[in-house]
Amino acid sequence: MKEMICIQCPVGCKLIIRKKGEEIYVEGNKCKRGKEYAINELRNPTRILTTTVFIEGGKGKHEMLPVKSDREIPKDLLEHAMKELAGVRVKAPVKCGDIVFKNIANTGVNIIATRDMEEK
Repeated sequence: MKEMICIQCPVGCKLIIRKKGEEIYVEGNKCKRGKEYAINELRNPTRILTTTVFIEGGKGKHEMLPVKSDREIPKDLLEHAMKELAGVRVKAPVKCGDIVFKNIANTGVNIIATRDMEEK
């Protein structure tokens, strides 16, 4: 048995998940999205990666550029993805939505800027 709070809508249902063989049973969800969330979280949890990378030549005192993955990546690859981004340096100017790193952790997911950064 596993318990979790569903994050698919503002209700925040308390889910109880039981697994019997290959079958997964979910209780406590008030909508079908809760059941889907619980099953996906048990079988293949994924997350949007949000972090920062270094930026060179940015206007002002900003040394870091906020970024995120453009899609969810498997949770077990987050640490590997962070290691790949540790040495990344981006040159200004950058527009929100620009790809700053392609194919993170060999997932086909890109890392994009989440704000504009003008050049000095």
